[in-house]
Amino acid sequence: MKSVLELPWETTGSPDSSASMDHKSSLQNPEKKEYASVCVGREDEIKKRNRMTAVVHGREVVIFYHQGQYHAMDIRCYHSGGPLHLGEIEDFNGQSCIVCPWHKFKITLATGEGLYQAKNPRDPSAKPTWCSKGIKQRTHTVTVDNGNLYVTLSKEPFKCDSDFYATGDFKVIQS
Repeated sequence: MKSVLELPWETTGSPDSSASMDHKSSLQNPEKKEYASVCVGREDEIKKRNRMTAVVHGREVVIFYHQGQYHAMDIRCYHSGGPLHLGEIEDFNGQSCIVCPWHKFKITLATGEGLYQAKNPRDPSAKPTWCSKGIKQRTHTVTVDNGNLYVTLSKEPFKCDSDFYATGDFKVIQS
């Protein structure tokens, strides 16, 4: 039985089923409940600035170019809606993270995991260790074709904390 409300990132197939990518179309395929890739700019432009923002099927995303790789995620921080496009990229425990400028939450570029340092309260001499809160920020797929940069919204069916700030009144990109 289908639910009455299906979110754009829900799919009817398995999470790792791959669909053919049509870079010319930016329409939703209603049968598969997935969005087509959208051209968001040129590869040479993002390499100059190391980041860019875009609206993809009504969802605001930030795209980062860091250490030769592209990463895209929801533009608003999962914690309190902070503007991630204004944050700094730093390395924590060997993972590249965007640091939210509002409350300094650390989010891995590759997976959207929230990172924090924990210390065993029963051992005062213990050193803090880096831990994961799990995936908190929805990440999206970035591809390059003939110098053009394309973003495909996540097809992962799980609810992500950043979904709350991804649309509606929290938009930061003005049309």
